[in-house]
Amino acid sequence: MTTPLRRLRPLAAAVALIPCLSVPTAAATSGAPAPTADCALPGRTGWTDEGHDTDRNQFQPSTGTRRVLTLFVDFPDAPATDPTEPYAAHLAPAADWMFRASHERLRLESTALHRWIRMPADSTSYGFARGLTFEAHEKYLRDAVAAADPYADFSRYDMVYVVPARTASAIPFSPTYLFDPAAPGITADGTRLKWAVTFGQDMWRWGHKVAAHETAHTFGLPDLYSFTGATHRYVGGWDVMGDIAGRAPQYLGWHSWKLGWTRDAEVACLPGPGRRTVRLTSAERPGGTRIAVLRTGETTAYVAESRRAEGNDASACSTGVLIYKVDSATPTGEGPVRIMNANPTAAPPAGCTPLDLAAYAPGQSFTDPATGVRIDVVAGGRTGDTVRLSKE
Repeated sequence: MTTPLRRLRPLAAAVALIPCLSVPTAAATSGAPAPTADCALPGRTGWTDEGHDTDRNQFQPSTGTRRVLTLFVDFPDAPATDPTEPYAAHLAPAADWMFRASHERLRLESTALHRWIRMPADSTSYGFARGLTFEAHEKYLRDAVAAADPYADFSRYDMVYVVPARTASAIPFSPTYLFDPAAPGITADGTRLKWAVTFGQDMWRWGHKVAAHETAHTFGLPDLYSFTGATHRYVGGWDVMGDIAGRAPQYLGWHSWKLGWTRDAEVACLPGPGRRTVRLTSAERPGGTRIAVLRTGETTAYVAESRRAEGNDASACSTGVLIYKVDSATPTGEGPVRIMNANPTAAPPAGCTPLDLAAYAPGQSFTDPATGVRIDVVAGGRTGDTVRLSKE
């Protein structure tokens, strides 16, 4: 797993906020429900982050049908020794996984070019082992596209997956390619190639969810794992943008909202002082109110959502209300989302981490004296939880 590479010069961030819609699904005890847009946060990093004002020139749409072409490449120093079909089958479940994760609002329509495309240079020449730069990554992708161009019409696709032969150990990891609008970039069949994932040998470790992780970068999501120190200290196994192999990989409700998979009418907002009681539908189920948001600053908020051990979260280590802090000014890899742990002294069972046990149960509360925020879990059930939000 890796963050998308970028040139050193900054990219401009969009500034338009999402439309304002009210939330009819939960009652406030301090007046009428606030407009949902009052809880949307602006991005401040100019890159993948937690802001709702995603630059839709830099990042591709995250709803509807996205057409993906999968290429299989080998190299003069690492020729393929097996057919392409097992590679395609290994990644294929990602489409159904993301269809479920998006509540059927994203469909990846994947086409595989079942032939080995010989790259013009050795696998060791592309710079992966030395620390890949944006320029080296773009050259790798450009070579793959040029070699495949006689066999495919790139104008028919929105993005490209490039899968290397297992013999190419010099291609170890799977970076995402996001084009640079200020540079010539890569063009084929009269079409600018803007988004791609170039897989590495780590795909055999992570499985199809590495495609879900990397593809979500092309929609604007940041990495939730830490680039320094303990890798999974911020979110543990919650959300595939953190630990790809985590036990509760369903995208956080905040991400679902950012991507348009959760609609504004499914969000409860408390943008300032007051109280509000909200019935939350579990994140794995459709409909209802999916997240409750308490805004605490220009770029910060607390979010509460209900999680259950079903769907993409069938192996979750804990269930109940997940509470986390979002900061849309914090860069990718530095903790733009941080889970609040309801059970910090609990001993995790085998296969779980302490943060995987973070969910709050009825009777438990979260408080942040610095912001005056309090979240009480009032009740729970098979399909969701009830929380009471308050802010001084």
